[in-house]
Amino acid sequence: MLYLWLKALHIVSMVCWFAGLFYLPRLFVYHAQSEDSISKERFSIMERKLYRGIMGPAMIATLAFGIWLISLNPSAYFGQGGWMHAKLTLVVILIGYHHMCGAQVKRFARGENTRSHVFYRWFNEVPVLILLAIVILVVVRPF
Repeated sequence: MLYLWLKALHIVSMVCWFAGLFYLPRLFVYHAQSEDSISKERFSIMERKLYRGIMGPAMIATLAFGIWLISLNPSAYFGQGGWMHAKLTLVVILIGYHHMCGAQVKRFARGENTRSHVFYRWFNEVPVLILLAIVILVVVRPF
């Protein structure tokens, strides 16, 4: 029963993390397009609260529940092909993306953004591709 509870909590925290990973770059798009100081300040506050209040805790919970799940039965995850290695590689890349978003939150707060809204529109697609790959790896287990 513990396994099922951990799995459910892992999925819920992952959904919360991805919600932030999808929304924060969208805020960057709007922030990069804004021209008045009131809008820029408002976006900075929204970005900071989303990153620190939701994304950070959700990432930590996702990782903690995932590690806990693996620790209950490591051979079930690593003894059936290389899908888990590929998934964990994508998770490491996703953690890097998360921290890139955090660095960008700080740049916007300092008024040092040099990128256009078009850049952020493309930047926003990265977590979509990673999510697609992770779901396929976990459900289909192609190798």
